[in-house]
Amino acid sequence: MESTLYAQDRGVLQDLLNSAAIVSAPPQPSLHQHLKDIVHHRQLTARFQPIIEMSDGTILGYEGLIRGPSDSPLHSPINLFKTAADFQMTVTVEHLCRQIVMEQFAAQKLPGKLFLNVSPETLMQRDARYGETLEYIHHLGIAPDSVIIELTENQPTHDYALLADAVMHYRDMGFEIAIDDLGEGFSSLRLWSELKPDYVKIDMHFIQGIHQDPVKAQFVRSIQSIAEKSGTRVIAEGIESHQELLTLRDIGVACGQGYHIARPHPRPTHSVSAEVAKVLSANQWAQRKSTPKVQHTLIERILRDVPSIPSTMRNRDVETMFLENPKLQLIPVVDDGVPVGIINRYRLIDSFARPFQREVQGKKACKIFMDENPVIVDRCTTMQEVSQIIVEANPDHLINGIIITENGQYAGICTGPDLMREITQMQINAARYANPLTELPGNVPINEHIDELLEKEIAFCACYCDLDHFKPFNDVYGYRRGDDIIQMTSALLKRHCDPKRDFIGHIGGDDFIILFQSDDWHQRCEQILTEFAEDIQNYYSHEDLERGGYLSEDRQGTRVFCPLISLSIGAVKARPGQFYTHHQISIAAADAKKQAKKVRGNSLFVDRRQDGSQT
Repeated sequence: MESTLYAQDRGVLQDLLNSAAIVSAPPQPSLHQHLKDIVHHRQLTARFQPIIEMSDGTILGYEGLIRGPSDSPLHSPINLFKTAADFQMTVTVEHLCRQIVMEQFAAQKLPGKLFLNVSPETLMQRDARYGETLEYIHHLGIAPDSVIIELTENQPTHDYALLADAVMHYRDMGFEIAIDDLGEGFSSLRLWSELKPDYVKIDMHFIQGIHQDPVKAQFVRSIQSIAEKSGTRVIAEGIESHQELLTLRDIGVACGQGYHIARPHPRPTHSVSAEVAKVLSANQWAQRKSTPKVQHTLIERILRDVPSIPSTMRNRDVETMFLENPKLQLIPVVDDGVPVGIINRYRLIDSFARPFQREVQGKKACKIFMDENPVIVDRCTTMQEVSQIIVEANPDHLINGIIITENGQYAGICTGPDLMREITQMQINAARYANPLTELPGNVPINEHIDELLEKEIAFCACYCDLDHFKPFNDVYGYRRGDDIIQMTSALLKRHCDPKRDFIGHIGGDDFIILFQSDDWHQRCEQILTEFAEDIQNYYSHEDLERGGYLSEDRQGTRVFCPLISLSIGAVKARPGQFYTHHQISIAAADAKKQAKKVRGNSLFVDRRQDGSQT
């Protein structure tokens, strides 16, 4: 939070400064005086950090940052604004920051948009002099549609209605809105829902190390998916490495910001470095396939029996229901058994918290506060269909919940959290049957297929396939690149198997199993190894290929040389009557795989102990 758009001209600035001077001084009067001197003499400087388009590296705009005097304890913006808050000078300092940032942005004629940091509490000040913001930027020669108000939340926001009114006021003047630090603040997700911003900036916690953290990557994918549906553009801030930039590019994030792109500077660059431009202009990797297929569970599984109310019930009576039951979040509105809407606890209570609203609205019918277009589904609808309906309609319905009917009559509701929890659990269960990365059968169907072959006394060859030196590759090149190798291996195995006779399963990680019934399984395995040796070269740099490996760190932090990834296959021939359970096959195949891994490079080991020999 480094600027403000209220308290507009220097006259107002001086009034605020004078009023701050009469406030009783806290225990550090020297620091107070130092802050007043900085404000009076305008001893602040602006720095600008580029925000780029991830599609091609062009500069979208700049975030305006502020610094105090270089030899001052208030040089850091954190110390500056903390001290301002301690001495009730937040509005004064924000106003000055806004002036300086905009003046220097205009003076340098920087291209693109200007992102101005503004705290919600400052934006919502009731004594703001509307209109002077527009007048001031016109004086500087800046167009309103070039300024983006970036809301930075330093304390909880309680009055969402007032904040929405303030945001609408600035939107009407031509400004755009951004929410900073999504995922870090007190209520950033709700701010997104309430304010419908043009941009959301993902907190750097979820960006740093994203190439090695699947949870962070999934969070960003989820935010990106919601943004695409709501017309919001995502900005990833805090990009500090080449791998993070690559990962975010592949996820499809619209915009980026961070030290790897460019550091904040008083006179910032007008274009990105050649290295960054080359990365962003390169062909993007193929999109991953979506989540695994899940069971068709019906929505009635999570139906909640919530009492309904008629649309004629008075608002104050509805408020009483909410207050008497703190856990009650939603109340369906039903007339003659037919659902006509749904009332969200927060919408009604937030409205009543505003002056005179309870007195004005309390005796009116509750339909003025209800969502007249809720999602209504029959209890026989699957959860997958419901989730798709919400995505295609409006993600806000996750907040308002879903009404469930039976033959058109109200039956109950389900909440957004209940639906998301159930879908997540279903996907976890589905992963036991199909691996989400390769969509190959998982452990449960693998074991079932082996048992079926054994029960029917069908001869087959179980081949355990494992990648060697895969973990250090992930550490150096990032798990996203590792995922590409897993998918490449999956596709390779599929190409060399007969879909009518052979079965391929993904045990997990970099482990696969093939249950060959094809008589020429040995030749197929040799072809797999030959092609793998060729294909794996596409995933390394030229330098690593020339030296046959790369440097990584072991668990003790020691730098070690790691060879290129190779493929080991351990094969076990299963004849009728030789094995009786999938556990025996699993143990025998794992032992054969261990023998194969003892051979350097791509290798096939066939367990011939039943024949009295090994090769």
